[in-house]
Amino acid sequence: MAFYKKFQSRLNDLWYPKAITTGNITTDKVADRLALLSTVTRGDTYAVLKNLGGVMADYMAMGRTVKIEGIGTFYYTASTNKNGVATANEVNSGQINGTRVRFLPEVKRSSGKQVTTRSMVDVDVDWKDIAKFAGVETDSGNTGGNNGGTSGSGTGDGGDENENPLG
Repeated sequence: MAFYKKFQSRLNDLWYPKAITTGNITTDKVADRLALLSTVTRGDTYAVLKNLGGVMADYMAMGRTVKIEGIGTFYYTASTNKNGVATANEVNSGQINGTRVRFLPEVKRSSGKQVTTRSMVDVDVDWKDIAKFAGVETDSGNTGGNNGGTSGSGTGDGGDENENPLG
């Protein structure tokens, strides 16, 4: 389940849903989950994950892209100091003042060039309004709650009220 909050645009005063996060997942948790899905131990999985960033950085520093199957492609881009020069001969590395990592999620295309799969995007994402989950704190420090509305009095199974909506 993914969450959104109501967001009003300053440009046109219209309201939109805005995706929000509700916390971080640590390398430990990812290692635990990967170990459950494979025959690799948690410790081995953790060690590989801890070294992945450095290995990727080494390859990207060599001018290579890094493609991780099922995830996507990572590569470096250069930020410049906005001081252009008049001729190609004057261009030099001193004009670069930063390096950024770019990421392109993996996509699979059919023979007709239509996107059939986007890695890391579940087509059945169940979006929920964070305001309906009282006490759920987001990374931005906002806590979902009633936001001035009144609660309904309908009937039906609302599920276990002590259930953590985040899993």
